[in-house]
Amino acid sequence: MIAIIKYNGGNVSSVQNALNRLQVDSVITDDPEVIVNADKVIFPGVGEASSTMKLLKEKGLDLLIPSLKQPVLGICLGMQLMCKANEEGNTEGMGIFDINVKRFPPQGLVPHMGWNTVANQNSSLFSDIEKDDDVYFVHSYYCELSDFTTSVCDYILPFSASLQKDNFYAMQFHPEKSGTIGRQILKNFINLS
Repeated sequence: MIAIIKYNGGNVSSVQNALNRLQVDSVITDDPEVIVNADKVIFPGVGEASSTMKLLKEKGLDLLIPSLKQPVLGICLGMQLMCKANEEGNTEGMGIFDINVKRFPPQGLVPHMGWNTVANQNSSLFSDIEKDDDVYFVHSYYCELSDFTTSVCDYILPFSASLQKDNFYAMQFHPEKSGTIGRQILKNFINLS
């Protein structure tokens, strides 16, 4: 059973639909007991950082998520809120990844929206993924490069397309919207032991 964290953010049902297509049982929930007892947890996100963090704090999920021991996957805003701080709304994150989230400089089209390639893939989530395969992005803020970076995308500047620390995995792109490539990445997450 996979718990999909519910917090009034967008994209939650898209993630569940992607899991349904993989014939994987999931539940959308903000119940701490269900989340703690799930085999795996997905923290998806489309939304604004400060208002989302406020909702997470009201439910105690800002403290629960970093304490989880099973594999956890943060997607887009979920990834950003797992970081230390976010320039969007000067938001303090959960600090799982000790890096900052910054706004893209106004040197190109922002948000970064559409298909783009990720390079330097260094995670089991990228098993059976070709080096030049594209995934789907929609974001105006990016995670800095760091020791936690497991893949890189270059849009205006190089940024972390994915991160990993212990049982925490995160990606800026949307695997649930990335066709067969995203499907394989989700399968790889589901198959983590």
